[in-house]
Amino acid sequence: MNCLIVDDNKLARTAMKQLVSHVAQLKLVGECSSAIEAYNILQQEKVDILLLDIEMPGMSGIELTRNLGKKGPVIIFTTAKKEYAVEAFELHVADYLIKPVSPARFIQAIDRAREIADSANRELQVSEQEFVFIRDNGILKRIRMDEILYLEAMGDYVKLFTAQKFHAIHTTLKALEEKLPPAKFMRVHRSYIVALDKISSIEDGSIMIDKSAIPVADAYRATLNSKLRLL
Repeated sequence: MNCLIVDDNKLARTAMKQLVSHVAQLKLVGECSSAIEAYNILQQEKVDILLLDIEMPGMSGIELTRNLGKKGPVIIFTTAKKEYAVEAFELHVADYLIKPVSPARFIQAIDRAREIADSANRELQVSEQEFVFIRDNGILKRIRMDEILYLEAMGDYVKLFTAQKFHAIHTTLKALEEKLPPAKFMRVHRSYIVALDKISSIEDGSIMIDKSAIPVADAYRATLNSKLRLL
């Protein structure tokens, strides 16, 4: 995994580079002395993990994190201050390391960041053989496309329902919508995607699938009617 160190303190960057050098799965692609410099590099380089200081002149690490949004790399804060911890975790960073960082604590943070990165990259993959692969407790499991009934957004997760059970996937409904074949699946609400061939009836603005009532938003109703080829 590619990582980038961002810290305005040269000694802190040197210490972090030493920690990175002992982890075989990490490749250091650069170091920055400011958040603005890091932001420019992130527009050009593929970075998986950002080792980011918080208190820096010009732009803080927290401000950089907000600017990057969900499309940025997995972030591990590295700081000498404890008081930013609550604010940091509200930004859904992978970890919060207090300097000086021990090798054991660093490896723990990297392992957590790798799990998050793997989840983001491989939570759901659609194969040419009409299967989807989902990550469940670190294991990739195969589910037949025709087993999926519907998907429901729940905060930072999406529940994928089959007749037997549901799987919680750490991703967004929009990301899954882009991966699923539109001829078979359709978004009918900001929180729901349904398998069109699993719809048993539509009544009072709701779709019935396997005894579950799923709301249909007005914005999707006309498209749904056209896909169902209503007579």
